[in-house]
Amino acid sequence: MVTELLQKYIWLVQTFIRAGERGLSLDEISTKWEDMWGNEYSRRTFNNHREAVFEVFGIQIGCNRSTNRYLIEYSESVSDENAETAWLINTFTVNNMLSLGKERLSGRVSVEDIPSGHRHLTGIMGAMTENFEIVIDYQKYTSEEVSRYTLRPYAVKEFAKRWYLVAWCMERKAVRVYGLDRIKCLDITGNTFKMPKNFDVDEKFATSFGIYIPEGKGQTIVFRTTQKEANFLRDLPIHSSQKEISSDEHVYFEIFVCPNEALIMEFCKHGARLEVMSPEIVREAVAAELKQAADMYDR
Repeated sequence: MVTELLQKYIWLVQTFIRAGERGLSLDEISTKWEDMWGNEYSRRTFNNHREAVFEVFGIQIGCNRSTNRYLIEYSESVSDENAETAWLINTFTVNNMLSLGKERLSGRVSVEDIPSGHRHLTGIMGAMTENFEIVIDYQKYTSEEVSRYTLRPYAVKEFAKRWYLVAWCMERKAVRVYGLDRIKCLDITGNTFKMPKNFDVDEKFATSFGIYIPEGKGQTIVFRTTQKEANFLRDLPIHSSQKEISSDEHVYFEIFVCPNEALIMEFCKHGARLEVMSPEIVREAVAAELKQAADMYDR
């Protein structure tokens, strides 16, 4: 039931994005709803869905009182392929389209195989919508043991082609991060919980790289790249804090993060096209990792 509701919220947002600035009247919305879902769409149900869309996605479906037409006032930012909200909505939408149109679109759509546990994403989002606790059977990459946890799902976070769940673990009495592709089984309980006041997943991970909960204070890391590599990093920054600070033969950037293993590997991924300048401890860590890799090929 929760999963179906979430799909309907996503459909409603997509319908208004397609409508653009002109928006839709209540009659037009009702007709589209009946064509899609096969039942009547009352004003009361529509208003309930508008409130839910705002709570789940932060998207306001407003009403132009002079025309009595409903619209998403900032639909351009919502439909912007770089917007985080659009990324989430498109993830659900593309998955649904691929599932419904496998035969018709066979040989015409190519996507990477992403082991992100999409089968659990909708259920978790539904539990988050209603603040339901969930129970999961979870297996780490480093263990053959399957553990059972009772979680309060606070947020979902995507990183490096994988989805992760940020949740309060009842057994560990702390906030932990769980990869959706490592969840073997998931059940939504009827037990509700209260979200921590002012919780914001982006704020919590603001000084982190990847899905590691930041430990300690962040620090400024300066690196330089080739002019060509800089063009890619301007479009797809290494971190949300990335700033371009100068440019000559090379382009210099800085980020503010808590260094971790994932960040070191990210720097290494760019090879000779990127050089960490400071702090020295991060520079040495990247150099050591690259040297170890180079030594493997010198044998």
